Amino acid sequence: MCSHQTPRFSCPAADNATAHAVAAHPEQGWTLLCDGAIVFDDTGELHPDGSVIPPHRAPAERLPVAA
Repeated sequence: MCSHQTPRFSCPAADNATAHAVAAHPEQGWTLLCDGAIVFDDTGELHPDGSVIPPHRAPAERLPVAA
């Protein structure tokens, strides 16, 4: 986990963009952050408390299309 001197899963970086990666597995599509959160390449997240942030996908009509 994080090297901060706080209780486990209480990283001061929790819930903000300053959390850093402690394990990255791009071949599997996920990264473990110092606050215990797992972020996925599809922009979804799994937090240590079990809460889930679903992927943030753009509506199909906004996706680029090859001509």
